[in-house]
Amino acid sequence: MTPKEIKYIPRNLKDLLIETKNTSELMVDLAYSAMIYDDEDIAEEVISLEEKMDTLDYHMKIAAMLSARRVDEAEEMSGVLQVALASENISNAAGDIAKIVVLDMGIPMELKLAMREAEETITRATVSENSPLAGRALGDIEFDTESGMWIIAIRRHNEWIYNPNHNSRIRADDVIFARGHDEGVPIFMELVTGHKYVPRDVQHERFLIDLERAVDIIVEMKNMGELSVGLAYSALLFDNEDIAHEVKALEVEMDAMKYELQHWVLETAKHVPDVNQLRGLLHLANAAEAISDAAYTIADTVLRDIELHPVVTLAVRQSDEVITKLVVQKCSPIVGKTFGHLKLETETGVHVMAIKRDDKWVYRPNKRTIIQAGDILIARGSRTGEDALFEMCACPFEDEDERDS
Repeated sequence: MTPKEIKYIPRNLKDLLIETKNTSELMVDLAYSAMIYDDEDIAEEVISLEEKMDTLDYHMKIAAMLSARRVDEAEEMSGVLQVALASENISNAAGDIAKIVVLDMGIPMELKLAMREAEETITRATVSENSPLAGRALGDIEFDTESGMWIIAIRRHNEWIYNPNHNSRIRADDVIFARGHDEGVPIFMELVTGHKYVPRDVQHERFLIDLERAVDIIVEMKNMGELSVGLAYSALLFDNEDIAHEVKALEVEMDAMKYELQHWVLETAKHVPDVNQLRGLLHLANAAEAISDAAYTIADTVLRDIELHPVVTLAVRQSDEVITKLVVQKCSPIVGKTFGHLKLETETGVHVMAIKRDDKWVYRPNKRTIIQAGDILIARGSRTGEDALFEMCACPFEDEDERDS
């Protein structure tokens, strides 16, 4: 295939960084879903986005070079380019995961089916002219309550809308990407396409040993990669060396998990009639580990105390998925309650990645984790979700009588 010529178009550096961050993170979500659900359409979308990232990377380099006129400005731009390189590497890794599907490299269907029970799905559909969604704003549809799925992106011709909000209007021929559980897929497909959904009949042989362990490793690598990227951007935003060191530690842990998955593949190969059915897993192990390497590249700018241009933190803050830091006050109603009881993610749409408690960090808090006064929450989600989180955690106003007394 002949490489497409890229023509220079003047672009704002901050907007380029925002688009690069949003695109690379969406690509990871889509790529894993394409692999788990054996969805060639979604895999092709990832490959198409990989080309878009190449174009963004080109414009980013040109914009950075045009912005630097003195040595100190060039030093700041070196950090910008390092973050841009990391995003490009994340997108390349996502493209490698998508190619497992496109090139039919081989991941046993038994493993994919088991992973579907452990992971949410991302599905894709084109809005038909007779769809009840066409011409309506998301806020009028209550899509998530109707289908149990929520829209994470819309592709309109060659333009992308990431994390659309209540005011985003759906048009016929829009390609909609939604996240949720399997049960919501038929409702989603029928709402978007206007046609009855017919699931594919999947045939597979059972021959894998220690299947649960393989599922655990792959799901953990996926989650750990996403956590690494989120924490790396958090370290950048808050100029926090503690978080950056944790990203480095996660990168070491991911190396170990890659070797464990490779070992499982080699052990299982003895019991598989055709080893080509396992080839994709080796490819997946390398791609998943590359995502955490890229996260470490971002965190490295903090660890090496590279003076970053302010545009980087502005871009992280203004991207569609924002990262926020919240100190839990003693008077907050969430003190003493567990994450399972509060259902913060369900109520606000914001995911708490980590908690700093005294001088220690708690990563990936689970439903049994109890929130304490003084905890520092590091979370990621939409801007409206951030507002909902602050409102949920805010100290209640005292009654006037209590204030007067």
